[in-house]
Amino acid sequence: MKTLCLSVGMLLLIACCCDARPQGVQFNTGPVTCCDQFSNNRVPAKRIVDITKTHSSCIKQGFIVETVKGRLICFRSSTGWVEEAYNRLINSEGSG
Repeated sequence: MKTLCLSVGMLLLIACCCDARPQGVQFNTGPVTCCDQFSNNRVPAKRIVDITKTHSSCIKQGFIVETVKGRLICFRSSTGWVEEAYNRLINSEGSG
């Protein structure tokens, strides 16, 4: 019985201390929204409610635009008009 307890204890200790894990597995501490597909269509500024950047742990970086109807649309970070709209939104929140 002592050998079994020792073996199980050692196995648990090794499992807790081991950092080997598959590359595709992401352990996040909170809700993270990443984008798999990106839109090429422009959203009129009057229909944008919010813009956020994707989390740094996401494989593909970009912006997530929330529309008046509650839709979330992903755009690549290289899309100029989204970056401009994001900067305007950040500046207007900071100044008001």
